[in-house]
Amino acid sequence: MAPVRVALIGLSASAKTSWASGAHLPYLLSSRGQSKYQITALLNSSVEAAEASRATYNLSDKVRLYGDPAALAQDAEVDLVVCNTRVDKHFETIYPSVLAGKAVYSEWPLAANAEEARKLVEAAKQNGGIEKTMVGVQGRLAPISLRVKEIIGSGKIGKVLSSELKFSGGSDNRDTLPEGLSYFYDRKVGGNIYTIGFAHSFDLVQSVLGEAVSAKGHFQLQRPEGKVFNPVTKEALPSIKSDVPDLIITTATLPESPTVQKNATLLVNFHRGQSFPGEPIFVWTINGEKGEIRIISQDSWAVWVLPGNPKKPTIEVHDFASGTVEELGWEYQDWQEELPTPARNVASLYEAFADGKGYPTFEDALKRHEQLDEMIRDWRP
Repeated sequence: MAPVRVALIGLSASAKTSWASGAHLPYLLSSRGQSKYQITALLNSSVEAAEASRATYNLSDKVRLYGDPAALAQDAEVDLVVCNTRVDKHFETIYPSVLAGKAVYSEWPLAANAEEARKLVEAAKQNGGIEKTMVGVQGRLAPISLRVKEIIGSGKIGKVLSSELKFSGGSDNRDTLPEGLSYFYDRKVGGNIYTIGFAHSFDLVQSVLGEAVSAKGHFQLQRPEGKVFNPVTKEALPSIKSDVPDLIITTATLPESPTVQKNATLLVNFHRGQSFPGEPIFVWTINGEKGEIRIISQDSWAVWVLPGNPKKPTIEVHDFASGTVEELGWEYQDWQEELPTPARNVASLYEAFADGKGYPTFEDALKRHEQLDEMIRDWRP
């Protein structure tokens, strides 16, 4: 079978630590990735920027270069368009390709708001089918998520009675941001600690326990003055008035299922920035009839990514009858171990898409957008 021909949107030559280069390229350029995918085009803010990216990452001279989303959409030698831009650029860069009937993989959030996400879903359904879309909520396919789901499915803790997640993060610091992320203070952009940091974990939990119903959010903006700094000089820059909550508490009911009791409760507590010194940054407990699962990440709140080289999160099970606590391991597959940690779960999405099953679509993304919007709809800073 011929490799899927890929166009990357947002592979930056000036930001080598960008998500496209750090989480997508490692798999696409691996021997396993190249057996299934082939990079054939780049779309950047200009053809010149695309040319610089092609040179920076030593891509083939045959990779075509674009500065116009509409022109890319007409390229017959592109099967899959992959979007890695800032979220407020997602819609304008991928909509033409969706209309053209191409397969499209967009990072999460799918769009700056639910209205744009809805338009993308409608366009996909009318031009090629929703199954030709994929969204980057890779936590659903993370080995740690699948392992927890497996433990629950085994009946080891009986039916789930309740679950609680307490974590912090969304940014490295509780009261300041590097200049390049200052847009996190502006809700209308669509990318911030609520829609990214909180939402990724909230999505992961629901992928394991089921889609929460009657979700209610309590929000607070504790630090309305958004401090900004130059990441090179460390110089403080003019502050920005924030309209994004930095404390988010959510309660919801989990859907009844063979593994979840009727009216089981979900509680999520998230605040921006660092955790208390010495305390784990991510603690997720799942209370069952016969036992309790506890997932702990000491130094990375982004358990679906695990950037850098954090201590591996652990899964423990407390058996109520015996009183014993057992640590249950989880592992990446051997081929994933060869990739940097941010690329491993992204690679699982590519693998699922190549297999034609088991991946989240734009329709899944729209459901999450609508859920998040409903929770925060009436909140004002």
